[in-house]
Amino acid sequence: MMQTALTNFSRQLGEPLKKKPIAVLQINLGKRCNLACSHCHVSAGPKRTEELFPEVCRQLIALIQEFPQIQTVDLTGGAPEMNYGFKPLVEAARSAGKETIVRSNLTIFFVKGFEDLPAYFARHQLRVVASLPCYLEDNVDKMRGAGVYHDSIRALQWLNRLGYGQDPQLVLDLVYNPKIPTDRNFSLPPDQHQLEMDYKAYLQEHFDIAFNQLLTITNIPIGRTKLHLQKRQLHEPYLHFLADNFNTSTVDNLMCRNQLSIDYLGNVYDCDFNQMSGKPAVTADAEKLTVAKLLAAGSLEAIEQVQTANYCYGCTAGSGYSCGGALLSG
Repeated sequence: MMQTALTNFSRQLGEPLKKKPIAVLQINLGKRCNLACSHCHVSAGPKRTEELFPEVCRQLIALIQEFPQIQTVDLTGGAPEMNYGFKPLVEAARSAGKETIVRSNLTIFFVKGFEDLPAYFARHQLRVVASLPCYLEDNVDKMRGAGVYHDSIRALQWLNRLGYGQDPQLVLDLVYNPKIPTDRNFSLPPDQHQLEMDYKAYLQEHFDIAFNQLLTITNIPIGRTKLHLQKRQLHEPYLHFLADNFNTSTVDNLMCRNQLSIDYLGNVYDCDFNQMSGKPAVTADAEKLTVAKLLAAGSLEAIEQVQTANYCYGCTAGSGYSCGGALLSG
């Protein structure tokens, strides 16, 4: 049976996706990581060497200090903690009163030289957003590598001992994503609230672990996920599945609309997915932006509309998904 042509995402929207006032600065510090997860859209790993340039780090600190409208500084990677500039950016953001997120793989706590991280996180009241794609060991290790589940549990218990998941100032969130499909039996994440209750019950009963929220996100078909799908001739069918589940109600809440995503070279994107796909943010005059240009202009509002692609169906399917979890409840 021949599949109908995929409707281009921009055509599905019917009008340009307009940028909103910038409130979130998401910084991808580089592709260096102690893991090489099968679902990683960054294709990060131990052999990657790309990391934040020192001059870009200085520019980002200036950006954080000069723009009160930035409410959240979101540090990601790779393992952000392994890449140049992590602690200077944390300390600049916290000194400026910004909510500061570290997207941690948790296992980094057990890598030599990084054992101080849990105490450092707590001292600076970082919000920890940690990947735990399932509460069962087998599923996690298949996706992230042998032994990752065990180390993640130990890391979560460590954070709990420091007050994470209990002290209101020490927020610990977990991230769920489905297994990467190996056939056409595609699925979206379950209801976020119900799954959160399942996670909390299981982790409390078996490991005495507490956390704040579960954030659900679907697999965006870029990076290693895209390669996996292409190898099995599932890339186009998966895009069709996402498009068939497009939900127009998600569009107003898309994360790309009020954030800037910065790469290790200082280039500006609308989101981390566009960053990994090489689709830069541009001005109305089609000028590509850098952190240096934003500083020179004295404004974060240089972008009128978000750059989109067909993988954007991943953020707008079903309940909608973002780095902050489901966009719609229930």
